[in-house]
Amino acid sequence: MKSNKKTIYLDNAATTYTDERVVNAMLPYFGTMYGNPHSLHSYGLDAQKVVDISRESVAHILSCTPQEIIFTSGGTESVNLAIKGVAFSKGSGHIITSKIEHPAVLRTCEFLEKNGFTVTYLNVDKDGIVNPQDVQKAITKNTILISIMYANNEIGTIEPIQDIGNIARKHNILFHTDACQATGSLSLDVSHLNVDLMTLNGSKVYGPKGVGILYTRNGVTLQPLIHGGGQEFTMRSGTENVPAIVGFAKAMEYAHREKKKENKRLIQLRDTFITNVIKTIPKSFLNGHPTERLPNNVNISFLDVEGESVLLYLNEKGIAVSTGSACSSKELEISHVLDAIGLKHDAAHGSIRFTIGRKTTTQDLKYVLTVLTPIIETLRRISPVKVKKSEIRK
Repeated sequence: MKSNKKTIYLDNAATTYTDERVVNAMLPYFGTMYGNPHSLHSYGLDAQKVVDISRESVAHILSCTPQEIIFTSGGTESVNLAIKGVAFSKGSGHIITSKIEHPAVLRTCEFLEKNGFTVTYLNVDKDGIVNPQDVQKAITKNTILISIMYANNEIGTIEPIQDIGNIARKHNILFHTDACQATGSLSLDVSHLNVDLMTLNGSKVYGPKGVGILYTRNGVTLQPLIHGGGQEFTMRSGTENVPAIVGFAKAMEYAHREKKKENKRLIQLRDTFITNVIKTIPKSFLNGHPTERLPNNVNISFLDVEGESVLLYLNEKGIAVSTGSACSSKELEISHVLDAIGLKHDAAHGSIRFTIGRKTTTQDLKYVLTVLTPIIETLRRISPVKVKKSEIRK
């Protein structure tokens, strides 16, 4: 965005900028080192070598073997390969997921329902937590896969996936987690997490867009979605995107190395901002778990306003955020996540997600609050909606 006004980006859950160090690592593979990794001459061998090094780097962070890492075009493809890959290899069966999953998971499960599979969509509590006992109760003799996200992209709640993984192992059921939002801030040790399949995304961790990873535990059988030259251990045919693979691996290296220090900084910023907003702006409240949440996620509902209006007013002031509701051409629908945690329609519509990042400062968030307060006051004066804070839940 080219402008002389102050700009603050608080939509890091949607995408992050690409770290300059990552860009510099990628540049040679757009130019002088442009070989196809599956060519047998020196250009191809050099490209294959850097792909192998990148795969080993990622495997080290995940505590797995390089052969368990499949590079894809992003989180959505990785989710589809995990869920459809298991389903098509089994031929039939039952899948367990939750009502707050990313659309990549939900739409994939809906597709499979139309093709003979059955799916259970678990409820969550008011903070967005999936109860492991509900997973246990949902298991049938036909259950082939459990897919529960690591951390929610809207409200930031971190799920008890280690406990869910224990249940899956006990019943010899494959367990997949969408870890795209967790990539840069939470532990990715797959043996500790008890996962068989895990999805990661480059654009959520200061890496390039258009690249993802599917960790697939040795021994797990998947049906490929893309057929061709047999790249990525026959699981994902097509010439590898070498620059993006290099960039993703580097981004993960930096995030892993700097995680402890950065998480501490983000949590301090997050908690101070939450406290100040709720203290300063009446009829506002936090969505998601108060402590078991991503270090950078702040999702707050402001009663008696429309989230889209708040977003547009903030954008005019150079502040980029996102809203918890989605506007379609026919009607205004509340977020499926906010609906699942029990918010009423009018309460959910005022939700704003602020996701802070590496460049966010204390001064930025103080400025946001000074801008946000009069915006909410202005919108409330003209709003026909008046919701009592005691009546926000179904």
